[in-house]
Amino acid sequence: MNRFLTASVFLLFGYVNSAYAALEIVITEGMSEARPIAVVPFKSLDGKVPPTDIADVVANDLRRSGRFNPVAIQQMPQQPYLANQVDFNAWAILGVEAVLVGSVKQQADGNFVVNYELVDVIEGKELNGGKPMLKDRQLVESKEFILTQGQRVVKSRQMRQYAHLISDRIYLSLTGERGAFLTRIAYVVVNHDAKVPFQLMVADYDGYNETPLVRSKEPIMSPSWSPDGKKLAYVTFEKRKSEIFIQDIYTAKRTKLTSFPGINGAPNWSPDGKKMAMVLSKDGSPDIYVMDIETKALTQVTSHRTIDTEPSWTPDGESLVFSSERGGKPQIYRVHLATGKVTRLTFDGEMNLGGSISPNGDELIVVNRTNGRYHIAKQDLTSGALQVLTQTRLDESPSLAPNGSMIIYSTLHGERQVLGMVSIDGRFKARLPAANGEVRAPAWSPYLY
Repeated sequence: MNRFLTASVFLLFGYVNSAYAALEIVITEGMSEARPIAVVPFKSLDGKVPPTDIADVVANDLRRSGRFNPVAIQQMPQQPYLANQVDFNAWAILGVEAVLVGSVKQQADGNFVVNYELVDVIEGKELNGGKPMLKDRQLVESKEFILTQGQRVVKSRQMRQYAHLISDRIYLSLTGERGAFLTRIAYVVVNHDAKVPFQLMVADYDGYNETPLVRSKEPIMSPSWSPDGKKLAYVTFEKRKSEIFIQDIYTAKRTKLTSFPGINGAPNWSPDGKKMAMVLSKDGSPDIYVMDIETKALTQVTSHRTIDTEPSWTPDGESLVFSSERGGKPQIYRVHLATGKVTRLTFDGEMNLGGSISPNGDELIVVNRTNGRYHIAKQDLTSGALQVLTQTRLDESPSLAPNGSMIIYSTLHGERQVLGMVSIDGRFKARLPAANGEVRAPAWSPYLY
């Protein structure tokens, strides 16, 4: 199974030729309360420096989740590369609960053999590091303190992806939840000094391996991933009017989905990938519609004299949440598609926009305006309690990682529009400014394997 997953991942990312990072992550707020973990630098068994520092990629992945606080290399009491070399007492004193060790060795064909083991420090202490010990009057030895391990032959250009795969497996082992480090983000880069100012880009979640998907002299807006991660829907004004297109990421083939008079906006795929929610104003005021992608059959979901916009599907595909001014100022509502029943979800603050439901269905992520400031917030759907997660400026367009652990959004830094990232508990915050131009409208991909 692991071989199949790894092969799928490498096929999926096989077009990647560079580990270039167009969006440089700048950590703006740490995670002192996160769980201590150790990611020991992988040992080069042949003395050659590998093209990617796997331990560095893994440590950064875990840190950005907000759940873990990797120990600084200078504070490590030892640097083992095998599980049986780990001094459990030395790590336990630091409060470290797990240690990742590993090694890298280049083969004659240029590929690398990568080994890794994740060691449970507490279990390792109890089992005396796996050494034979007397238990129930019998000598026994155990490797139960190894939480996950792997060995793989990896091509040079695939090492960064393999590091993200290790991060996913560590995250699953320690939290019981699936990791989202092997995912991608789409976003729009705007450079008004360029001949073609607007570009729809796709990159790894951490900004590496950026690839342009669409270039246009006119605005591009609202990218939305298909549930299988193979296509993007987006709005373009290249014909001086709004139109919705669907584009295959790997073949670049694109199909026009709508070109109605007036607004064609905010496309959002249904969880089964068969329908598209959108905003159309072809009959007057902007309302929410759902289109069957194959048949193009169109169903009007809302009909109100005020603006209804920003539709987003609930995880079960039975409802849409959307922003509406029907209460006087924009707030988030939910409409049940089978019954048409509309329920207001938000009441705190002057307005709430851009709502989406977390993958577990427990929380609503919104842009909340209070005292004139726009911040990313989450609302518990059971208690109604609202928690503001960011303190940056003019935050907008929040998009959740597929495991619900992190949110990427657009914000202002200085006078430039950049991307921000915040963990779902608000403890970790980072900024992803672009080297050139401004960045907006981020969309986090689904799981890609």
